[in-house]
Amino acid sequence: MSDDLLDLAVTILPPAQRDLEEAAILYLSLVGGNSARKTTDKIYAAIERLGHFPFSGPMIRDPELEAQGYRCAIADQFIIIYRLIDDTVFVYRVFDWRSDYPTLFSGIGSDRII
Repeated sequence: MSDDLLDLAVTILPPAQRDLEEAAILYLSLVGGNSARKTTDKIYAAIERLGHFPFSGPMIRDPELEAQGYRCAIADQFIIIYRLIDDTVFVYRVFDWRSDYPTLFSGIGSDRII
């Protein structure tokens, strides 16, 4: 697939939105407003780029999730889990890579993700 500049819709699903809100609250309490805003701005910028370059992230190294087309992108210490379906990039989860994200991965690709 070509990685030419596209202009696809990007939808942040409820679990990913919750992840983003929880990260913002945590960072606000740990490092203050400016740093929390910078971190969330970087995540949102990375998510926005996925609408232009949806194939830039590698496939997830799990056979079941890879077969379903799940990819990941990185924004600082955050892993963005997404999938391209038709002309829309769906963002499923946003994990801090320092968390127990393999356990959180277990819900991706099932009804538990939403």
